[in-house]
Amino acid sequence: MTPRERLLTVLSGGIPDRVPVAPDFSNMIPARLTGKPFWDLYLYMDPPPYEAYIRAAHHFGIDSLMDGYFWLSFPEEKSENEPEWERYIVHRTDELLVTQAAYKENGKLVWCPTVTVFYVADPPTEHVQPAKVGLPDIPAKWEPVEGVKSVLPGPEELKRVKSLMGDQGLVGVWLTGTNPFRCEEDLFNYFDNPDKHEQWAHERVEAVEKRFKQIMALEEKPDFLCVGGSGTLIFQTVEIFRQLALPAVKRAIELAVSEGFYTHVHSCGPQKELVKIMAEETDLSIIDPLEIPPMGDCNLAELKRLYGHKLTLKGNIHTTDVMLNGTPDDVIDAACQAMLDGGEGGRFVLSTGDQCGRDTPDENIRALLYAVEEYGVYDENGKLPQLSKRKL
Repeated sequence: MTPRERLLTVLSGGIPDRVPVAPDFSNMIPARLTGKPFWDLYLYMDPPPYEAYIRAAHHFGIDSLMDGYFWLSFPEEKSENEPEWERYIVHRTDELLVTQAAYKENGKLVWCPTVTVFYVADPPTEHVQPAKVGLPDIPAKWEPVEGVKSVLPGPEELKRVKSLMGDQGLVGVWLTGTNPFRCEEDLFNYFDNPDKHEQWAHERVEAVEKRFKQIMALEEKPDFLCVGGSGTLIFQTVEIFRQLALPAVKRAIELAVSEGFYTHVHSCGPQKELVKIMAEETDLSIIDPLEIPPMGDCNLAELKRLYGHKLTLKGNIHTTDVMLNGTPDDVIDAACQAMLDGGEGGRFVLSTGDQCGRDTPDENIRALLYAVEEYGVYDENGKLPQLSKRKL
């Protein structure tokens, strides 16, 4: 099977030739592989991070489940009243660039109250108070950001992204998210405005219905739809999630199912309760990364026993203890244990916890491929007979 065929088989509940393998390396490893300063990708879009990811997927030969790295946008999603923001470099060293956005009003620049810090060898940090990086709220000097590669993340670019991916995997785009909070100010806003909670939840549902229609109208559609969000149960309680985000997530999944689309939730951190909700109350297709303590609270074998018949599980090798600091043999052992816990009967994608670090050895990623090819081959009954050859 090709990676694309393998993933489609798993998502449909079938048994593929072997366990698919899709480590989470959405940005840092792909950026490293380009050999460029990271700000070339994140600021100058040269190449865009999602393109670097696709190159990395081909480079390692993984079964790529590209869950929302390409942020599809539509021109009509921009508010008519939204000002024309431009970014300026307000500070630079050999190790970082700091940008601050501004728009013109009555001939003067109105500055955004936060900055973004771009690093030479790390992903950027957004929504930073200028004082935290030793800068004034209103910059004393600035220069325009020049040389940004023109990338319009619209329907035509989605076509190109799918062409670049080819048979290496599947391309998903965002429909909605499990986390309505982007920063601490959103949390303050939530507790300061209890009378608006119901309205916000309703607006999220309306946004789902509108965006879904836009996606369905595309000539070239994505392969699946993303309805998750990083740290769902870190930034909010289960009660807040049920109140603000779950109605829109449920509606998104209902709409997707009605048109034959698979749906995906990524949510790092504690996730056990989220898996339960998704399995028992929705028709979600796949969920990841099912992190173990202390990063998360998931036990893969338990989740497989409880919910493996209902949705596809994707995870859950530790990104630091094993992938970053372990040996290839450690990776193979952990991969075999994960396949033993979650692989039999299908509905499983071998993966890692959230985001493999920049310095994860390439040989450790290749060890994942070796593990599935050597020990993750299914028989006609959905069993993994080769696993017994690896003593754990």
